[in-house]
Amino acid sequence: MYEITDLKVGTNVSIDDEPFRVVWNQFSKTGRQGGVMAVKLKNLRNGKVIPKTFQGADKIQPAEILMKKAQFLYKDSEGFNFMNAEDFEQFSLSAEAVGEAGKFLQDGEEYDLMYFDGIPINVNLPIKMEFAVVETMPGVRGDTASGGTKPATLDCGITVAVPLFISEGEKIRVNTETLEYVERVN
Repeated sequence: MYEITDLKVGTNVSIDDEPFRVVWNQFSKTGRQGGVMAVKLKNLRNGKVIPKTFQGADKIQPAEILMKKAQFLYKDSEGFNFMNAEDFEQFSLSAEAVGEAGKFLQDGEEYDLMYFDGIPINVNLPIKMEFAVVETMPGVRGDTASGGTKPATLDCGITVAVPLFISEGEKIRVNTETLEYVERVN
């Protein structure tokens, strides 16, 4: 069992048999009263963030989240289809469970999947991923890294702001949490 002071950002907890991850926390203590921990919890099944406050004596159940490798196969009307890398069992996750991560999934690539109570519940994307630029305005001679930005559409379908020197066909690295350009890949 966790004490309220154990609720750091990134801690997995179970509330009403639902897995959550702490994404923000703030501890406060006033005078004679016990401490109070205000947190924002992200539901690991559907991605929704909820606020919650815990009092000093509260005990919080830890959530046992396992990570297993699975290969993304394809997306269809049922959801996102994966194959377990250990036993080759195929399964699917709903679009709601995968959420925003679905934009980044590439056929044939291996990803870490979160398991709660033996059931796959979500995809844990790498923070940085590589994509090819399929459409952007052409660069102009003299554009430098310190200049402005322009929109670029990537092979996964998302659009990010990239420096002016990036051109179509190049590979770039993108931060999957902030949807920001990181660097050009050689």
